[in-house]
Amino acid sequence: MITAAVLSGTETYIPSPTLSAFNLGPVMIHFYALCILAGIVLGAYLTERRFVARGAAAGTTFDIIVWAVPFGIVGGRIYHVMTDPQLYFAPGRNPWDALKIWEGGLGIWGAVALGALGAWIGCRRNNVSFLAFADSAAPGLLFAQSLGRWGNWFNNELYGEPTDLPWKLEIHEMAAGRAVLDAAGNPVVLGYFHPAFLYESLWTLAAGLILLLIDRKRHIGAGAVLALYAVLYTAGRFFIELMRTDPANLILGARVNTWVSGLVFVAALAVFFHRRSRERSRAHPERTPEKHADNSPAGLP
Repeated sequence: MITAAVLSGTETYIPSPTLSAFNLGPVMIHFYALCILAGIVLGAYLTERRFVARGAAAGTTFDIIVWAVPFGIVGGRIYHVMTDPQLYFAPGRNPWDALKIWEGGLGIWGAVALGALGAWIGCRRNNVSFLAFADSAAPGLLFAQSLGRWGNWFNNELYGEPTDLPWKLEIHEMAAGRAVLDAAGNPVVLGYFHPAFLYESLWTLAAGLILLLIDRKRHIGAGAVLALYAVLYTAGRFFIELMRTDPANLILGARVNTWVSGLVFVAALAVFFHRRSRERSRAHPERTPEKHADNSPAGLP
């Protein structure tokens, strides 16, 4: 998906859509949902290729994903509603809107947590290593997140401070899936801001490529690829959260996701070094007699 900067006099900016959904018969289709779906398809395709290369039977990935994806979507929605409850339960709000996942609102950490639980169940049912599957899925998950972030572009959300930079993002006032119009029939523009959604999309794309390169060049141990995914993602997400100005709940003056990103970064870094230490011990059996079945080349039990 590509967006071109618009030239207005001597000013350039990235335009945002004035439409975030369209009707297909009686059903309203949201571009946000389509971006998430496209990310899932891309991530599943890459995961399948990597998992088969690790020794899994063809098609096993999809048997696992049918568990992971529903769990992930539910987890992402629960996290979003828990961290932004005022959007659904404040006076004048409709609590039933919390179920309208197609209108946007997924929290990545809830999606990862419950998605991992679903994947674990799928791996158990198919008798394959969860760590091998998670390592196979990690780069594809980053690419899926990169693509999914364009759903925020359609929704005119996830932006930073106002800016005059050439790549500033135009943000409209949105309601009911389309831009609000002024008396002259023109879309109401709220302002021009840092395109935080684009920064995160580009960062996750770069992180996915880095992860693929490292995993191809070095065997870093079962579970270490997944841990490195969390390290790379949270490193970028932490700083992107610092620049965001769209509404969010705060803890001690910082956004909730800023705290979560920092804590997950520290935890993931510790797990990464732990898994690397285990891999080095396995590579030098004279130092330790311990065997690690989850580090088998195929990643299978």
